Amino acid sequence: MKSWWKSGAPWIWLNGGAVAISVIMVLGLIGLIAVRGLSHFYPTEIVEFQVGDPELGIGQMILGEHVRSESIPVPVARDAGIAVPPELENDDIVVRHLIKQGNRDVTGQDFAWYAELQMSEWQAPVDAMRIERREWGDFIGFPLRVLENGEVIAEGEGLWDALQERIARSNNLYRELRQIERNDVGIISAEMEQLRIRQRALQRNPDIAADALAIELENISARQAELQSAFQDLQVEISALRNALNRDTLVASVVGGQEVQIRLGDIVHAVQPNSLSFPQKVVEYAQEFWKFISGEPREANTAGGIFPAIFGTVTMVLLMSLIVSPFGVLAAIYLREYAHQGPLLRLIRISVYNLAGVPSIVYGVFGLGFFIYTLGGSIDQLFYSDRLPSPTFGSPALIWVSLTLALLTLPVVIVSTEEGLSRIPVNIRQGSLALGATKSETLWRVVVPIATPAMMTGMILAIARAAGEVAPLMLVGVVKLAPTLPVDGSFPFLHLDRQIMHLGFHIYDVGFQSPNVEAARPLVYATALVLVILIIVLNLAAISIRNRLREKFRAASD
Repeated sequence: MKSWWKSGAPWIWLNGGAVAISVIMVLGLIGLIAVRGLSHFYPTEIVEFQVGDPELGIGQMILGEHVRSESIPVPVARDAGIAVPPELENDDIVVRHLIKQGNRDVTGQDFAWYAELQMSEWQAPVDAMRIERREWGDFIGFPLRVLENGEVIAEGEGLWDALQERIARSNNLYRELRQIERNDVGIISAEMEQLRIRQRALQRNPDIAADALAIELENISARQAELQSAFQDLQVEISALRNALNRDTLVASVVGGQEVQIRLGDIVHAVQPNSLSFPQKVVEYAQEFWKFISGEPREANTAGGIFPAIFGTVTMVLLMSLIVSPFGVLAAIYLREYAHQGPLLRLIRISVYNLAGVPSIVYGVFGLGFFIYTLGGSIDQLFYSDRLPSPTFGSPALIWVSLTLALLTLPVVIVSTEEGLSRIPVNIRQGSLALGATKSETLWRVVVPIATPAMMTGMILAIARAAGEVAPLMLVGVVKLAPTLPVDGSFPFLHLDRQIMHLGFHIYDVGFQSPNVEAARPLVYATALVLVILIIVLNLAAISIRNRLREKFRAASD
């Protein structure tokens, strides 16, 4: 036993066990968020049951989707208002079920708990449907008929096919309407704003001649008239599309028999999950997941998709990488190769190491004070004074988010690059110098290329930390809902002065700021899973580049 301890084998087992536990914890976490998040998109059966005692006049029918069940002690059930039989004692357990009823505009709540003691047997009506709406959450009920301009077009056997066909038409019209409102109207509004700023600048310029000023103002007025005419044409087109969206209406009934009219222009998707076969449910599951990835958020981020958050996160990380790479590498090369090795340099290195441990919110406060108020405000004063008091760069924006994260991850890149440079064998440098190369040629053509894999390792660590940060981003440019993406078809195409959405902040907002907790719960897991996958993909891309560089320089050195 004593010799076994001296052999060092226990420490090997200890290290192996620690690694195994870490891997199990990581896989368990990813598995938990995957199961909780991905199961949300599978079509759930709609059940119908009765609660209460109809003979006493307190019974009612319930229609909805079963979300989850939990067991509670009898005293807790009595406190919750559940009628518990007197023969049950305090040690007994009561089971209750959370049912998603939808119809928030009718019943006032999406979700409700019902005790199993008060339930009748569950039924699954084949014609029960769930409608995903753009407002007021989901609707759960039964389709009755489709109206076109108030006249009945379909009911009975051909109702469902006619409904699906007209929902597809309404969605096409809605996409066309959004395209006009966001792109065409946005382009005209942006040009009108530029003309207004140009007009204001000319009127405030004391050096311009009166004749030249009159010609410029006349040209601006003519262009404004053209844009106004184009805007009026778009308004006519928008009005026609909205009228077309209002044409069709679905008449449906809720579980109590009350009839409700739903405009088809407000419907995103309708499904009858109880009538779907397993392959159809798989197709429905894939479509719902794709809509979550590619769609825009709705209902205060508790419904719809997360594409703007994915796009904002990727754009921010790529821009941060472009900023931090040259600064971090050049700083490390200077510290390692050119700076005098003395007490001052040791102090600088200690400062860099300590910067890596500064809380991220401190970087956010610094970014708000220096980048936005000082640097952004100065840029506005110098180049965008005609737009003041409306700030251009003097407010939270994509560029300040990226710069703040670049500053936050700079110590990681410096330290990893220095470590890579220190591991280059001395004989390689001496061999290069012996062949007549200068120090600069040896550094940039021999040493730095070999140290590139170490630099990429620093970038991998920087990407992982930047993509997962949330606290500093809330101060310098990430918002709950950004109206437009930072990249579009109008010049300069990448708009650094726009605010962005971020997956990490989206998780925080949905999980802790949402008014509808039960509706937001699965979206928190699903968004967290997407964020983890995105970080893994970005890291794998960086690892692939690093491995290619490593093989390239290894082959060159051979």
